Amino acid sequence: MPLNEFAFQRCLSADCGATYGADEVLIACKQCGELLDVDYEWDRAQPPSRLQDLEKYWAERHHPLNFSGVWRFRDLLPYVSDDEIVTVGEGQTLLQQANAVASYVGLDPGNLYLQYEGMNPSGSFKDNGMSAAFTHAHTIGAQRAACASTGNTSASLAMYCSVTRAMRGIIFIGSGKISYGKLSQALDYGALTVQIAGDFDDAMVRVREVCKELGIYLVNSVNPFRLEGQKTIMFRVLEALRWEIPDWIVVPGGNLGNSSSFGKAFMELKQLGLIDRVPRLAVINAAGADTLSQLVERRDLRWNDSQTDEEKIAAYYQELDDLHKKADTIASAIEINRPVNLKKCLRALAVCDGVVRQVSDQEILDAKAQVGAGGIGCEPASGASVAGAKLLRQQGVIGASDRVVCILTGHVLKDPTATVAYHSTDQKLFNDVLGSRGVKTASFANRAIAVDNDLGEIIQAIQLYG
Repeated sequence: MPLNEFAFQRCLSADCGATYGADEVLIACKQCGELLDVDYEWDRAQPPSRLQDLEKYWAERHHPLNFSGVWRFRDLLPYVSDDEIVTVGEGQTLLQQANAVASYVGLDPGNLYLQYEGMNPSGSFKDNGMSAAFTHAHTIGAQRAACASTGNTSASLAMYCSVTRAMRGIIFIGSGKISYGKLSQALDYGALTVQIAGDFDDAMVRVREVCKELGIYLVNSVNPFRLEGQKTIMFRVLEALRWEIPDWIVVPGGNLGNSSSFGKAFMELKQLGLIDRVPRLAVINAAGADTLSQLVERRDLRWNDSQTDEEKIAAYYQELDDLHKKADTIASAIEINRPVNLKKCLRALAVCDGVVRQVSDQEILDAKAQVGAGGIGCEPASGASVAGAKLLRQQGVIGASDRVVCILTGHVLKDPTATVAYHSTDQKLFNDVLGSRGVKTASFANRAIAVDNDLGEIIQAIQLYG
């Protein structure tokens, strides 16, 4: 039996609580329309008795499932048998202690860590979830998979389709809302790319309609199996910290899949008695795409044991429509106004005593430059986590001695245009790419030095600046 019988899907609503088999392809509860979780009868699933027990898999790197940074934790996402798992070696990521960035944020030396998901095969954290979603799709015999994307999801989907030759990938993108670094991957890997007039939120509406109409497997993070894979980012963080719990996890907030999966991971670990406390969670919006911040910080929206105030959400979305307001930020990966995992993120905030903040594009790019100067380049959205940690430290929410993990979601080459514009001596390029988004300065720019083709001048420049 490819899907384990003790795995099932459960409605997020406590009032409904409907359950469905793991073999059903659903993106919402059939009774009430709410989001779904993948859940387990843990007494039958036989999870590890200690997190340290998972280390036995790490010793067998020759085994494809144990090499994977997702599937070596399969005892904590046990919905499928081993022989059905789809992996391309995802999750070989790094948790780096970053003292220079700690100083920038305002933390004591040794207390800031960067979880670098840009080391995944397609260059972003999406591979964690895509491996899990593809595994589910494979078990139920899907022939086509689709997504709406600001870039990273499309790159990951296209890669899994290409490498496994198992499915045809179909990608929906908005007009002008995807970086060339990400679009190049989707095109090069052979996916069918459909560009619609609109933004990510528009593309998300259409892809859900198309998948329902044509029976195509949807791999966006509204798919509960995708979030099972993204839980493993937290498992790797704990593993790298020798199973010690950090004080804070700081993550960019876009469609809110990561924050939702992190909350679920810690909720389950606590329920299973594998940890005795959970870290606090900080979700950081870009100021130009600040739905979560607006609803939580300014309108007091809360999880409230699944009794979320739907009227607050509807009223805010109506305001966006009335004002014709679209998300607009240099951090394209989180340029989303209507996050599909909003309620799951609210639950994560409740589980992890979380906070939400927003940071400007200026703050995002300055933080990104600080990360890059430390030797790990990241996409703009990743800079939001470091900028958010700095803001929370300034506000006194995070203490100088707190141990903080910032999630870097994607590789620097995902959006090279923003990086080059920030560091460029070309004022027109800077203004065209960044100035229109309110970025005024590049305080940490590493600009090229222009000299004549003359040995003496070259040596003089190196001696002066090097």
